[in-house]
Amino acid sequence: MINSSQVPYFILGAYFDTGLFKYLFFLIVMSLYAFIVCANVLLVVVICVNRSLHEPMYLFLVSLFVNELYGSTGLFPFLLVQILSDIHTVSAPFCFLQIFCVYSYGSIEFLNLAVMSYDRYLSICYPLQYHTRMTYRKVAVLIAVIWLLVFLVNFCTLPLIVPLQLCGNVINKVYCDNHSVVKLACSEATVNNIYGLIVSALSVFVPLSLILYSYMRILKVCFSGSKQTRQKAVSTCTPHLASLINFSFGACFEILQSRFNMSSVPMMMRIFLSLYFLTCPPLFNPVMYGLKLSNIRVACKNLLSNVCFWC
Repeated sequence: MINSSQVPYFILGAYFDTGLFKYLFFLIVMSLYAFIVCANVLLVVVICVNRSLHEPMYLFLVSLFVNELYGSTGLFPFLLVQILSDIHTVSAPFCFLQIFCVYSYGSIEFLNLAVMSYDRYLSICYPLQYHTRMTYRKVAVLIAVIWLLVFLVNFCTLPLIVPLQLCGNVINKVYCDNHSVVKLACSEATVNNIYGLIVSALSVFVPLSLILYSYMRILKVCFSGSKQTRQKAVSTCTPHLASLINFSFGACFEILQSRFNMSSVPMMMRIFLSLYFLTCPPLFNPVMYGLKLSNIRVACKNLLSNVCFWC
């Protein structure tokens, strides 16, 4: 029985020998990461340099894209090193750092989507009062609260993990996971489980309640409003709903896999499902918002054409 702070490293048990295919996997993962970085950075730059896009909806998108860069950077460089390595271990301090990054990324993503649904609700239900209700100051406060609150809440999980008495150091995943470390505890980690439930409620149920309320009000206005109101709702809410469903799908599978025995599911499927919420939203969102929102699409074309001209 050892204290988790005294464990020098953890073994990642979900990796298996792929032979020469590891170089192919490395190229695929590196290409995905390069695309994620380029696509998200491009949209952040486009929104920041175009004053016409300095509206609340686009500022919340900047927060979303920055979070996706943050989350994918907490995973992909580590994943690339592990793919090429023959010994799949990770030092305890880095493991705890990755746990912090992964969980804070997920919480920020969900809260950001909740605030974006509230923004769409104000825009569609109160179009004449929108700019007085959703001021730049309010946008800045909401974004700051999301990031600071999530960092504070997730930082508080570390003092609960480090003192745990562990009876092993094998994590059956391809990256470090809080619940996987807690499952290594020699006795029932009651405090960790209670705190985990509280954090889950704050990170999932509160944002979900806000999202459901916002869309119920939006639907009510759409059914009783004009054709123009319905078109506005469809054009601005469709990308948000697609992002929400995509991320919720991946997060749901990750929660189920962490909490329940999934040994009957093939190993490759379990690995894919555990990586889904960390890889697909950062890939999917910039493409979808770039294609669906005409203002961003036009601004991207103008920026790229200017860059090509100077080159």
